[in-house]
Amino acid sequence: MLGHVPQLPQQPQRSPFSGHMVVCGDDALARRLAVELRYVYGERVTLVLPPGRDDRRPELPLAGRGLAAALFGRMSSAMNRSGGTGGADALGDDTNAGVEAVRVTEAAEPSDEALEEAGVASAAALALVYEDDERNIRAALTARRINPRLRLVIRLYNRKLGQHLETLLDQAAALAVPGLDPAALDASTTVLSDADTAAPALAATVLTGSSKVIQAEGLLLRAAERTPPGEGQIADPGLCTLALLSSTTHDPAGTEGSDSSGAEGPQLLPDERQLSAATNRGTVVLEAVSQAGPSGPPPPMGGRGAPLSQVFSRRLRWSALGVGLAVVGLAVASTLTTGDDPLHATYLTLLDLFAMGDPAVGEPTARQLIQILSGVAGLMLLPLLVAGVLEAFGSIRTASSLRRPPRGLSNHVVLLGLGKIGTRVLVRLRELGIPVVCVEDDPDARGIPVARRLHVPVVLGDVTQEGVLEAAKIQRARALLALTSIDTTNLEAALYARSVKHDLRVALRLYDDEFATAVYRTLRTAHPQAVTRSRSVSHLAAPTFAVAMMGRQILGAIPVERKVMLFAAIEVAGHSQLEGRTVEQAFRAGAWRVLALDATPPEDRLPDLALPSPASPDRPSGLVWDLHPGYVLRPQDRVVIAATRRGLAELLRRRRPVAPTRP
Repeated sequence: MLGHVPQLPQQPQRSPFSGHMVVCGDDALARRLAVELRYVYGERVTLVLPPGRDDRRPELPLAGRGLAAALFGRMSSAMNRSGGTGGADALGDDTNAGVEAVRVTEAAEPSDEALEEAGVASAAALALVYEDDERNIRAALTARRINPRLRLVIRLYNRKLGQHLETLLDQAAALAVPGLDPAALDASTTVLSDADTAAPALAATVLTGSSKVIQAEGLLLRAAERTPPGEGQIADPGLCTLALLSSTTHDPAGTEGSDSSGAEGPQLLPDERQLSAATNRGTVVLEAVSQAGPSGPPPPMGGRGAPLSQVFSRRLRWSALGVGLAVVGLAVASTLTTGDDPLHATYLTLLDLFAMGDPAVGEPTARQLIQILSGVAGLMLLPLLVAGVLEAFGSIRTASSLRRPPRGLSNHVVLLGLGKIGTRVLVRLRELGIPVVCVEDDPDARGIPVARRLHVPVVLGDVTQEGVLEAAKIQRARALLALTSIDTTNLEAALYARSVKHDLRVALRLYDDEFATAVYRTLRTAHPQAVTRSRSVSHLAAPTFAVAMMGRQILGAIPVERKVMLFAAIEVAGHSQLEGRTVEQAFRAGAWRVLALDATPPEDRLPDLALPSPASPDRPSGLVWDLHPGYVLRPQDRVVIAATRRGLAELLRRRRPVAPTRP
């Protein structure tokens, strides 16, 4: 599950950052984050978990401490094997040491006593990753009071609230230490959402040749997934090749995409030798960079008001058209037969239609006949008006209810689960213009109002019950996204969907990596031509949270099957692997690659490359993407790099302290 770097030491040395890291949480993200900080960055970590059984995942028999210890043991064993020490005794000893390296404490709430016991007063950073936003906010306010210099990383689903909270806590840190240079104050607040981090990756699993977009200084980096080229075709390399996928020309499904896939799995940041030897494999390439629009991402589909087609049925609209044509025909016939003015003839026809005129006694036969036909048309109009009123009232009543999947729907995505993750994925799929049918058993789920606002069909029911997936038109769907919080439910839905449609593209949200690998291999054996993908939200989100705890700038992360590639802005000064080397020499296959150079003078640079730069012709973007391989990186340079998790951790660990420049 971790990116592969051959020379990674067995147990990383502790980072030169002062203090230790504290992680507080109640689900898989907390444990993954502790693993990331300890076994990738080499930090001392204290993990605070709630006591007893994990209530959100009752199917897991271990308590929070037991789950963490089991995960740390597996990671330590994997690190030991990569170090090549061998031997059962060494493996067992290292496993025990790995569990002890992460101090695990239990507390029902992140109270003052719990945070002080975890060492927040002397810690360098604190991550608050509880599921409950309110609990994270209360703990953040308490932690900032205990340690104003503390670096805070907070998990919040509410993005607007997160922006205000960042400003509030940073101001509190600056006021708590009066007279201190703000540049020397390492306290910063970063608010992240695991749902926002994972949603693009999960949405991309149901698409072939999809692309991921990362924003840097008002520019858009587009990492596009290219399918394997056909016979005699040459794949477009783009600006550069970021990764080789496991899918090949003869095997479009590929492997399960983890580190255990070996040479057949995805390879991040390959060199020229690896690229030349993999002409028939799918790739992830960096496409041309474009200017970001001022409005940001496209808004979700769905207007404020319902169109006419959603208020009145098609049959009723055709009936109204028929009556209207009959009225026009009668008015024309009256004009031709009586010689009356067309406007007056239409007026008389409408009077007859609504039974408001006098009988045409003594009038010509043609006039009497037209009056009879108008009365018949009026009889047809009455039920039509009643039906229209009833349908209009019904549409108003059901405007706040959920839509059902239309009869002719096909080539859509069936999305299971409308919790935090499912809601963000739904919005992402609608932004891409992909038709979606949702399945949810809780009518009060978080994503139900969003589905109603976007006019997305929803099937309410337990997906494990017969007939629910059929109601979602699974037999005509293009893909299934199983994103509930229960692994067994996702697996059961995937197995049943495959029994209905053998070539269905399936993506599952699974917590346990070993379980995910076993599921993939079984489904691959049973359906070799179908595409199966498994994703873990905590696995996708943990690298971004870990980099934020290290106080570094992360522009974004993209999934490459079950691995993750990070994009970050790095100051060259202090990095021996970059400083004084050419761009070509600084490249390390499988670890990092310099993509762009920020040529803006240091005094004019934006502090955060992820923020859009001011749109002004006097200030063009300072990022240079077509770097010459022979350009020598200088200490004052700032570069944008693509890196694996271990590669970025190695850069951050080995950075030399830089003496402050004197004016």
